[in-house]
Amino acid sequence: MEKIEHSTVPTNGINMHIASIGTGPVVLFLHGFPELWHSWRHQMLSLSSLGYRCIAPDLRGYGDTDAPPAPESYSVLHIAGDIVGLLDHLGIDQVFLVGHDWGAAMAWYFCLFRPERVKAVVNLSVSYMRRNPAMRFLDGFRAFFGDEFYMCRFQEQGEIEKDFASDDTATVLKKLYTSFGPTPLRIPKEGGFKGLNAPDTLPSWVSEEVVNYCASKFNEKGFTGGLNYYRALNLTWELLAPWTGVQINVPAKFIVGDQDFTYHLPGMKEYIEKGGFKKDVPSLEEVVVIEGVPHFINQAMPEEISAHIYGFIKKF
Repeated sequence: MEKIEHSTVPTNGINMHIASIGTGPVVLFLHGFPELWHSWRHQMLSLSSLGYRCIAPDLRGYGDTDAPPAPESYSVLHIAGDIVGLLDHLGIDQVFLVGHDWGAAMAWYFCLFRPERVKAVVNLSVSYMRRNPAMRFLDGFRAFFGDEFYMCRFQEQGEIEKDFASDDTATVLKKLYTSFGPTPLRIPKEGGFKGLNAPDTLPSWVSEEVVNYCASKFNEKGFTGGLNYYRALNLTWELLAPWTGVQINVPAKFIVGDQDFTYHLPGMKEYIEKGGFKKDVPSLEEVVVIEGVPHFINQAMPEEISAHIYGFIKKF
């Protein structure tokens, strides 16, 4: 870990913190919620030892990167703009792109907008979300899961932040890191997030050291930046209108755990397995479903995920 270098680069009107290690073809890692560059530490060390330059930013709103306050500053176009500015600043023409959770969603759309900047993409947990012109993203989740679904409960500015603040940050993270199993996370109106039980024991991949590091960063920055990605969901849907029906033509690999709630979204298994996913992403070359693994797959199975990434990108 001490070999990983840290720097700050200006991009798209913000200052972005990046962690980097190694030399060679560039692998750009995009993290999800509630994570940081740190969630890719295992893959960065592994792939840098195999001849790659690994770069992992704290995305807009997280860690040591700037966090504009308005939810409207967290649309997919803002994040894509951050990535373009980052690559341009570093003088990088093309990357292998790897994403998880929100990072995966943003990686898919970056491939949609700027395919010439991506050699290949490996995404974890979140498949491509085809835009339905008849229903906004958040409205769809609300229709399926109701108002207590966590994405819906995250919408009111300040409400969930206040709820999180009633717990210590480490406990909030422990709850979140262990809440994304095969069933959707619901936050009841009565009792709120604080009313959810913290786990008695942590999974093997969630050490106290990891929790405390991440908690220290969220104590500094707060959760608003990360929550604003959810609050910009419908705005992102509106902005994606010109790309309705456009296919992603970047070589792609997708990996998901069969205990991940994203794999159990209504219609998702059929979309992944019956041809819909391949229709939207014609260059989708591999889909890997790993048994017994929940949402935070890159940290829960670091060696296996690193091997999957390397096995795919080394072909290009």
